[in-house]
Amino acid sequence: MMTASSTASAGPVAEDRTVGAEDGLDRAMRRVEDAVMTIRSGDPQPYIDCWADDPDVTLFGAWGPIERGYPALTSTFRWVGSRFTGYSGGGGVENAVVHASGDLAYTVGFERGPASVDGGPEREMVIRVTHIYRRFGEEWMLVHRHADFPPADQRRA
Repeated sequence: MMTASSTASAGPVAEDRTVGAEDGLDRAMRRVEDAVMTIRSGDPQPYIDCWADDPDVTLFGAWGPIERGYPALTSTFRWVGSRFTGYSGGGGVENAVVHASGDLAYTVGFERGPASVDGGPEREMVIRVTHIYRRFGEEWMLVHRHADFPPADQRRA
């Protein structure tokens, strides 16, 4: 697991936690981190299991889908999993920002690692990601994902 303190390329690290590890958020974040790497092997179920079964969950996906509602998201995640055709392992999640307040939390960072998509050769894939978590009782679940492939910084063009 890559934590907020392990990222160097994302700029200054900020971790503003107003809840402790005993609240289950750290456990939920590790579960999501493992699941986003597992989906690269074609298995979306661990990632699906991280999501609240709620009509207001939302996805702004890196490959274009914009979805609302648990059935639409699970269908999209199955499609995403079907596109991955090989994964040799490695990579991880870099959370540059982790913040929680009350029953809501968010992470901002990157998912990095090798991936083979649609039968192509395995290549490094970097996705810029924001996740929003909501606490349901004692369990933190995902309620939103906004992901994209980072564009070039046009200030450097």
